[in-house]
Amino acid sequence: MSEQLAERIERLDWTSIQFSLDENGYAKLPSLLSTSSCEELIGTYGEQERFRATIDMARYRFGIGEYKYYDVPLPSLLNQLREGLYPELAKTANRWLSRLGLSALYPSNLSQFLEHCHKEGQTRSTPLILKYETGGYNCLHQDLYGDVAFPFQVVFALNQRGEHYSGGEFLLVEQRPRAQSRGHVITLEQGEGLIFPTRYRPVSGSRGYYRTTLRHGVGTITSGSRYSLGIIFHDAK
Repeated sequence: MSEQLAERIERLDWTSIQFSLDENGYAKLPSLLSTSSCEELIGTYGEQERFRATIDMARYRFGIGEYKYYDVPLPSLLNQLREGLYPELAKTANRWLSRLGLSALYPSNLSQFLEHCHKEGQTRSTPLILKYETGGYNCLHQDLYGDVAFPFQVVFALNQRGEHYSGGEFLLVEQRPRAQSRGHVITLEQGEGLIFPTRYRPVSGSRGYYRTTLRHGVGTITSGSRYSLGIIFHDAK
């Protein structure tokens, strides 16, 4: 990992991030990616040899837009983010399991976790880049690609809202047992990130902790083109 990016990740206020994840179910990250880094990642979009698959969202009724799964080896910057963010998130993941009365499952480094994925037949890379044009959107969903799933994923905004596009807010909807769903509308500036749950989170109740299910999506882009980077830590079947 480059020293500069490693230092940025290490200097993050992980105490506040962990608190926000526990209390709210998500946590925003300050800008980890420079404008040039964002432009570098956007530039990969046209380099088809970098990707293992391209998905037309309308074809599968996922929404309107397109996304591409990076092939291995991943771009260096993307790999650094994935490896650097994983260890602290694994701590939270194991803490959440403990609150639900379950044993810790997640090793302290990404390579060990990916070894587990591969043993379960999940060997295809999952980090992706997404592009939406005017009128595009992403329906509420979960990114599950097999029996093994890491409880968190991260999205980064690669271009600037209000300058390159409008609309396209990130949507996070929490389905609470025996209650109506709660929605969060989250905006990200260029280079900023958002950590959010892949499937569920533990919530404190009168009888201890219980699970609430979460799904995420993207609101309609009203003008321009929106690019984002998705970091998923588990591999796919």
